[in-house]
Amino acid sequence: MESGHGPFYIGVMTSTSADNDAANRLADVQADIDKTAGMAGRHAEAISLIAISKTHDADAIRPLLEAGQRHFGENRVQEAQEKWPALKADYPDVVLHLVGQLQSNKAADAVALFDFIHSVDRPSLVTGLVKAAQKLGREPVCFVQVNIGDEPQKGGCAIADVPELVAMVRKSPELSLAGLMCVPPANVEAAPYFALLAKLARENDVTGLSMGMSGDYETAIMLGATHVRVGTALFGSRDYSA
Repeated sequence: MESGHGPFYIGVMTSTSADNDAANRLADVQADIDKTAGMAGRHAEAISLIAISKTHDADAIRPLLEAGQRHFGENRVQEAQEKWPALKADYPDVVLHLVGQLQSNKAADAVALFDFIHSVDRPSLVTGLVKAAQKLGREPVCFVQVNIGDEPQKGGCAIADVPELVAMVRKSPELSLAGLMCVPPANVEAAPYFALLAKLARENDVTGLSMGMSGDYETAIMLGATHVRVGTALFGSRDYSA
């Protein structure tokens, strides 16, 4: 279930109505974050809202940029390369997050474009990111992705491998370790998985927690999320047939 943020408009909208709609959605989500953070005894400023813009073109992204949103997430390097260089030229303070799986042979492209990489899940990828960071003179911020539900179809390292990967990123001066990331199993209560990720973070002495999407970001915040990845509540339903 998605959080209730009012109806999603379908059809042709004027630029002004699109801008107003984006601003209203962003305000609604931010208000939810502020309220939930307060309930949890946390500061809302400590929680980064990442607008997940995968499958959305530049015209759909610009209204959120105009409304002040600056953190955006993409699943695929190639898709991001097609739309973000031009957008970043107009909005140079944008912070880009790669939240989808990353092939080692795309490490250099990812390091060149993204500021944060949330899907570090194997030693070979760490090695590839280090080489790319050395070559490009950049220092990407990394989350170790954990396959928190032990699902074979999903990316992420096994829970038992978290200490090794955390240590590997930590000892690489070219990389900056932010924390842990997870995508809990679909159609089940997410809270136990978020709580487990928070426990793993404490055990490995990391503070960043990338967890929570449109349907469960409030739960994630209650359990310590520092980065929430919200798409549908900001953009509306995606058209995957396009």
